[in-house]
Amino acid sequence: MGIMIVGLGPGDGRFLTREAWELLSSAGTVHLRTERHPAVADLPETVERVSFDAIYDAAENFEAVYTQITAELLRLGQDEDVVYAVPGHPFVGESTVTRLVAAAAEAGVPVSVVAGLSFVEPSLTAVHADALDGLQLFDAIELAQTLYPPLNPDQPVLLGQVYSRMLAGELKLGLTAVYPEQHLVSLIHAAGTPNETVETVPLYAIDRSDQIDHLTSLYIPSLVYAADLSALAQTVAILRAPGGCPWDIEQTPQSMRAGLLEEASEVLEALDAEDVEGVREELGDLLYHIVMQAQMAAENEDFTLSDVIAGIDAKLKRRHPHIWGDWEVKDTADVLRNWEILKQNEKVRTPDSLLDNIPIALPALARSQKIQDRVRKVGFDWPEIGGVYDKLNEEIAEVQAADTPEERADELGDLLFATVNLASWLGVDAESALRGANLKFNGRFRQVEQLVIERGLEWQRLDLPTLEAIWEEVKGRGSAT
Repeated sequence: MGIMIVGLGPGDGRFLTREAWELLSSAGTVHLRTERHPAVADLPETVERVSFDAIYDAAENFEAVYTQITAELLRLGQDEDVVYAVPGHPFVGESTVTRLVAAAAEAGVPVSVVAGLSFVEPSLTAVHADALDGLQLFDAIELAQTLYPPLNPDQPVLLGQVYSRMLAGELKLGLTAVYPEQHLVSLIHAAGTPNETVETVPLYAIDRSDQIDHLTSLYIPSLVYAADLSALAQTVAILRAPGGCPWDIEQTPQSMRAGLLEEASEVLEALDAEDVEGVREELGDLLYHIVMQAQMAAENEDFTLSDVIAGIDAKLKRRHPHIWGDWEVKDTADVLRNWEILKQNEKVRTPDSLLDNIPIALPALARSQKIQDRVRKVGFDWPEIGGVYDKLNEEIAEVQAADTPEERADELGDLLFATVNLASWLGVDAESALRGANLKFNGRFRQVEQLVIERGLEWQRLDLPTLEAIWEEVKGRGSAT
């Protein structure tokens, strides 16, 4: 007793191996995962065919199909020899085979496998591609369930089982997160059969083909430019390697600190300006610094870029148990509360102070707001906003009463600190508010300069009332930038 699994190849009987043909010819009964395959019509006439297509038609999902097929074959294999035939190669896109082999091993039922040509070889032949050029192979059904496909766009991709236009539409939504909509791809229909056709279309049009059926696969060529994180890591590694760039080679984690902070600030500036192209560029500059720090750490054998990615991915999943767990939340407040609880549980040691672990390198306003948010959690704040306004007035008076430069700097710092407290009470991010004010003033003053030039005025001859009138004119135009 036992189970013999045989691959039927990708097309008609021409692709059956000699070993497969001999096994099928000597079998009294062949159980077929599906009868909807070109090779089935070419099976020996003496073979009784038992198909599992009825399970596909009745089951609610593929999980149920695979479970039922595996259970039935395992039941039969415990009492008799069973031949189970699947399309293509048994270990290429055949979920029932991997499940069956595992279940049979656990049950002590012997299993043998007769290889078959998979859909991969004729598909690559159809598009004249070499599998060893970094080909990535995926099941379209499984890939369609991801929101961000785990693909490297710098290498070609072959997707099997693109069996319907609906599935192609679902694939398109995910793939356009990685590839441009206009990227040319190839739909390969009935690869290896006399009816083989190849449609080369833009990615956005893959669900418009009326030829898609259970013998359709999708080939995605690599992009013509580097776009994967690994490509950037390789570039940085080359810059740091012997014979690379002298400047990059000389850098240390500490020497890169100032540049890292500057690039982060430029990202914020581009966000404030709602400059989409600027945000894209500045995020790239910031990403270079992140990869550079990881590369230097890897050289010191401290950690790798993979460690960084694995760490933040695990942290995000760990701190979102309402997504990757069984916690329940009602709103954002619950999420933030859980985040802090989980964060504290992860600490290796109890902090000496509530104010530990607030980065000193943060911009002063942002750090001030974090400090005040921390102490507010233990009730160290005014009971109501009226106390904040009173404190502001008190600090203004103390600035006015200060006599020396040192006193004025000290009192002005207290005033700014109290202003940040007001921002927290009003639910405003102080750092963003000041950046917005800077941006607004910058835009308005540039318009004032333009009006002075257009009206032939001279700055040296303008008095304050005249400048204020021009300023009010600009403000009246409703310009916020």
